[in-house]
Amino acid sequence: MLTRRNALALFLAAVVTPATAQAKKMPVVASFSIIGDFVRQVGGDRVSVTTIVGPDGDAHVYQPSPADGRRIAQARLIFVNGLGFEGWLDRLIRSAKSKGEVVTLGKGVAARNDEEGQDPHAWQDVANAKIYVREIRDALTAADPEGAETYKANADAYLAKLDALDAEIQQAIAAVPKERRRVVSTHDAFGYFAARYGVEFIAPQGVSTEAEVSARDVAKIIDAVRAHKVGAVFIENIADPRLARRIASETGAKMGGVLYSDALSDAKGDGATYIDMMRHNVRELAKALAQ
Repeated sequence: MLTRRNALALFLAAVVTPATAQAKKMPVVASFSIIGDFVRQVGGDRVSVTTIVGPDGDAHVYQPSPADGRRIAQARLIFVNGLGFEGWLDRLIRSAKSKGEVVTLGKGVAARNDEEGQDPHAWQDVANAKIYVREIRDALTAADPEGAETYKANADAYLAKLDALDAEIQQAIAAVPKERRRVVSTHDAFGYFAARYGVEFIAPQGVSTEAEVSARDVAKIIDAVRAHKVGAVFIENIADPRLARRIASETGAKMGGVLYSDALSDAKGDGATYIDMMRHNVRELAKALAQ
């Protein structure tokens, strides 16, 4: 027989349990959307992930808000890319007086270097994304040993998907004649992709969007496009499209679609996850260069 006391106990369990389960999730912060997706894939239901720089945001020039500081202060782990990508982040962590552990990803990556320094866009090579995922798995396990099996299972499943993605990209690019694998992008965000998959990218801006593009830089790109018969000019989701359109207009090169470089799209876009983003980029490249 259900007594009043038992009924009350059942009611309280139904009301309190979801909130309690939510409270048990480990609060973590990711510096930008791509890392945020990696952490969600590995952490699953055991973590609550907040991303500082959201969809279509430019982490090179982001201006943190007071709300960002509060998120940082509450986090157990703070996942960052490093390699000079989030130049504003160290100040934010200091000002927030965070006691969370900062996990700098990509330590196992062979970083590319140019005259500006190290190229931070390592995730554009799927092999490097796999390094990020393993490092996230290890950091979550160290902070939450009880979730070790969950993190390992989630990481293993996701790594298998990344293996399939890497093979898919290589197959798609291999179908494009080598002499046509030359494009213009807005800034130099695709060096790791170029090295891995064999597409040459020419960009008026360097590895960061902080520096202004000079008229001389644009003139050099226009000359290169004409000299090398570049297949297409692409806009990036984080960049002002006018520069790419000008280059295409002055050279007669075809305008390609939008490439996702430093950020995912929103949930309704074609690059809402890392895997979606990479597949979208390869489709756009293959479509533009095959013609």
